[in-house]
Amino acid sequence: MTIRLPRIAMASIVGALLAGAGAVMQGLFRNPLADPGLVGVSAGAGLAAAAAIVAGDKAAPFLLAGALFLLPIAAFCGALVTTAMLYRMATWEGRTSIATMLLAGLALGALAGAGTGLLVFLADDRQLRDITFWMLGSLAGATWQKIAVIAPVLGLLLLLSPAVGRGLDLLALGETEAFHIGVSVERLKRLLIVLVAAAAGAAVSVSGVIGFVGIVVPHLLRLVVGPGHRLLLPASTCGGAILLVLADTFARTSAAPAELPIGIVTALVGAPLFLFLLLSRRSRLVA
Repeated sequence: MTIRLPRIAMASIVGALLAGAGAVMQGLFRNPLADPGLVGVSAGAGLAAAAAIVAGDKAAPFLLAGALFLLPIAAFCGALVTTAMLYRMATWEGRTSIATMLLAGLALGALAGAGTGLLVFLADDRQLRDITFWMLGSLAGATWQKIAVIAPVLGLLLLLSPAVGRGLDLLALGETEAFHIGVSVERLKRLLIVLVAAAAGAAVSVSGVIGFVGIVVPHLLRLVVGPGHRLLLPASTCGGAILLVLADTFARTSAAPAELPIGIVTALVGAPLFLFLLLSRRSRLVA
């Protein structure tokens, strides 16, 4: 109840948030390569969390009970700003450029990484350890209090999945077509941006930056359940939860009594699988 169960619960929630955010972002950009970690959203959330760590000691006397919510709020704000900037840069006259999205995501991720490096330079020893935790990803600090903070975000994501899924299905036809069908396109896009920012920010705030979950899980499940988002979104949350629990179990047991950072495990598994999916997609396009 104190160590194992909170960690399993947090792994499930974080995995569900990352995979759900990845599925929503892929639908928003109409691009299966979109992912909060790949296009810099997670890096932006991590930068804001690192800033909260460095500045938190000075602000702690003024925060009182609000100190528990400092990191989730900071990570959410960082993810929200990054997602909004990315969408603004990639979209022009109602059309989203895939190349611009990827390049802008790389640039924003690099800027966030530079900002995090500057904070590492300014941090003291304890703050440096905390920032390193965010950079590598870990679920070692799981507590019921942290779970209580991020669980409502997952509940909101699941609650909105049917309505958001229908909007994403219609948005896949094109923004003009979706508008004529009756979709409030701009309102939907704003809702999706906030939803991605909330999910990615909540996950990063408690576990650090964990990559490839948001891109691999929706990819695999799209092959199984199809492209319809009303089914794909809840399936992605379940798949992300299962994947991260398995990855955390491997991280805890493979090098016992030491523990591998979970971000390393997901990268080792996700990167080859992502390359395989990318190459198989290329072969079909060439054929």
